[in-house]
Formats: sequence, C-alpha cells, structure tokens
Amino acid sequence: MKLGRMLRQALTVARRDFTATVMTPTFLLFLLSPLLMIGFGVVGSMSATSAAGSGEERQRIVVIAAQDKAAEIAAVDRQLRQVFTVPSARPSLHIEGPGDDPRAQAFALLDSSRFDVVAVLYGPLDRPHILRRASAYSEAIYLTQLAEQALRAERSGGAGQLSEAAITVVRSDQGTSTGRGQAAYFAALGIFFLTLMLSGQAVGAMAEERSNKVIEVLAAAIPLESVFFGKLIGAFGSALLFVCFWGTLIAQLPKVVPAGVAAELGNLSTAVGPIFPLLFVVYFTMAYMLQSAVFLGVGALASTQREIQMLSLPITIFQFAMLGFASYAAGNPGSWLALAAEIFPFSSPLAMAAHAANSPTLWPHALALAWQALWVAITVTVAARLFRRGVLKSGSPKRSKRQAERHAIDTAVS
Repeated sequence: MKLGRMLRQALTVARRDFTATVMTPTFLLFLLSPLLMIGFGVVGSMSATSAAGSGEERQRIVVIAAQDKAAEIAAVDRQLRQVFTVPSARPSLHIEGPGDDPRAQAFALLDSSRFDVVAVLYGPLDRPHILRRASAYSEAIYLTQLAEQALRAERSGGAGQLSEAAITVVRSDQGTSTGRGQAAYFAALGIFFLTLMLSGQAVGAMAEERSNKVIEVLAAAIPLESVFFGKLIGAFGSALLFVCFWGTLIAQLPKVVPAGVAAELGNLSTAVGPIFPLLFVVYFTMAYMLQSAVFLGVGALASTQREIQMLSLPITIFQFAMLGFASYAAGNPGSWLALAAEIFPFSSPLAMAAHAANSPTLWPHALALAWQALWVAITVTVAARLFRRGVLKSGSPKRSKRQAERHAIDTAVS
C-alpha cells in the first residue's frame, strides 16, 4: 500500500516535470539541436576535404619515357588503378618524353612549379630509377609496380586484358563476427552518446528548483524518494521522446544513403536478432537512469552553477572511462574484463548492449536488468538521503558535531 502511494506520488511529479519540459518552445530547439551539430560537422568536413583536395589535385607522379612506350604505360596505369576503391588514392600520372639528361630532368621535375611532383621514374623499365619526396613512399612503390607491369606487358605483346572475370554478388543472411563486433561497439557508443547528451538536463532542473525553493515544498508534501524518482522518470520521458524522434529518422537512413554505404550498414548484425532494438532501448533506459540519478545527487548537493560544473566534470570523465571499459568488452567477448564490465553497475548497460550483439543467449539480460534496476534504486535513495541530511535539515551542508556543540555553548553564554 505504501509502495503504491509512493509510486503514484512519483508519477505525479514525473508528469509535472515532463509537461514543464516538453510543452515549451525551447524543447523544440533541444529536439532539433543535433541538426546544428550535423550542420557544423558537414561544414567542417567539407572545408577540410576542400583544403586537402585542392592540394591533392596538384600532385603528380611522373614517368620519363619514350613516346612509343607512353601509351602502354598509361594503359597499365589504368589497370593498376582499378585495384584502388578510391580513384584519387594515388596522384595522377604524367608521362614526359626524355631529354638529353633524364636524371637532371627528373630532379628538375621535383622542383617544378607547374604541379607538385612527388615521385619521378626514369631510365629503362628493367632497371628503373625513382626519385621521391620524403612523404611519397607509397607513390614510389606504385611506380616500381608500374614499371614491372609495363615491362611484362611489353614482353607479352601488349597491355590488353587477357581474361574476363564473371563477378557475382552473394548475400548471406548469416551475420559475420566482424559485423557483430562492429554492432556491439556502435551499441555501446550510441548509449554512451545519448546518456552523455541527455542525462545532464537533470542536474540543471534540480539546481533550479533548489534555488527557488520548489524542491523544499515538494519534499514537505511527499517523501523525498518519490520526488527524486518522479524527477528521474519525468526527465527520462523527455529523453525518450528525443530518442524516438531521432531513432525514427535514423531507421530511414539506409533508404537515402548511397548503395555502397547501405551495403556497409547491412553488414552490421546482432546475435540476438530482431529483439536487439528492444534491448538497446532498455539498456539505454538503465544507463540514463543511473547517470541521471548521479546528476540529481550532484544538483541536490551543489548550491551554485560553478559547483555543478566542477562536480559534473569528474562524472563526465568517469562516463568516458565506462565507455572505454565497455568498448573493450565489445571487442573481447568472454574475457574476464568483459565480465567485469557487465557486472560493474555503471558500465553494465553499455557492456550488456554489446553482449547482446555478440551472444544469442538471453537469460543473462534478465539478471543484468534486475541488477541495474537495483543500483538505480540504490543511487536514487543515496542521493535523496544526502539531500535530506545536507540541505533540508539546515539549508546548507551539515556542520560537524564539534561545531554544533560550540555554537550551543556560545548561545548559552550569551
């Protein structure tokens, strides 16, 4: 009966906080804030790509060869470049006719102002000489293979293609271990990113209501544990709305991205199959509850924004440490460190989401969720008691017993 009453009180606080958060114009800005992040990322990426591309477009590798061999070398170059998935993986080839002194000509080309020459090949194809810049090791190796294949083509009668391969694309419904490992890492990273971005709003709400004395009014009417659980559920409601909105958009991503990218996304697989999205949401819930409960305790104990910022930094560093812990578990399933990450309460949601991608067994998830729920209750209870003892009793952090006795003596004497 008492538990039911506390639950109703917590839900009342949750409904109040959820309405106060969602039914505001600022929540719409918060909901669309990732668009700004994506926009800044795209602009920065385009700027970096443009700056790098402008330099790469001027780079050349040069072969000094006679006119009768130029066509054959160019044909071999086109064949070799089919090996690279990115057309610009190597600088463009420029073929020049030989002068009176090919060696001096090669050195002069490296100092050319027409374009940036990174490597030059000169001399006979069976004993070629290659000059390169310090950073052009790969380009020099490419020129050695270009000379080798051009010589083979010359001795075999030409650079024409001798075989015609039939390539068949085979799709398998069975996921690979690499795909499961990638899915495990992305699951841990996704939960970490969402909790890092969303759980911090709990500390701001708690600090604001503490400053305007609303939290004291609520605590006078209902148990403080109900207040904290209610605030936790209310904050999670707005976070879940955010996740559902962006999750729906991301689910449509394979339909609009290029076919090659969609194929790479299709390689991701999970061992538990279709139930994985549900487990991901549940583990995000637990991770959010745990982190937000910690932030609620910080907001309850800190009296100023400066104190909140100082206390939030170690928590954020701790979150990054948990991500590293869970990432190792994702890449090394079955190891004792992976088991430790799955047991430690603050890394458990991330590690168990990775476990769901790597292992088809379902019963460990029931134990993990019960364990994590227990720690959510413990964290909220500890935060509520710290707030009750440190704030509500005296309005400031609790004084030591010796200070209280000294104050009582001074009052009696006066």
